[in-house]
This record gives sequence, C-alpha cells and structure tokens, in this order.
Amino acid sequence: MNRKKLELFLEFLLFGLLMGITEDIIAVKAATGASITLSTIIIITIVAIPFAIVGELLVDRQDIIKIPRKK
Repeated sequence: MNRKKLELFLEFLLFGLLMGITEDIIAVKAATGASITLSTIIIITIVAIPFAIVGELLVDRQDIIKIPRKK
C-alpha cells in the first residue's frame, strides 16, 4: 500500500471514529438521560472503532485488503 493511500485511509478512519463517538454520545444522552462520564466515553469508543473500520473498508471500498471479486 502506498503512503498516500494509507494517509487517506487513516484520515477518514479518524474522522469517522470521531463522528461515530459524537453521534453515540448524543444518542446515549438523548435516549437515557444518563450523565456522560469517562467510562461511558471509553465504552462508546470501544463500540465505535469496529464500525469506523468497517465503514472505511467496506462502504468506501478502499482496496486495502485485496479481495478477489467474482466476474
């Protein structure tokens, strides 16, 4: 993988992760009314990481991992 492609992937991954965390914090606060603590943010971050990765690899179709496609 070339450096430019890796930089682009990491940039969008970080942005997607930050947006996911922000979105989840708003959803938790709106749905439960619970106070947002450090432990809540850590749990939200752990949950958001896989979704950000899947969003980058599958939805945006980055060819980081070469997957043979059927013709």
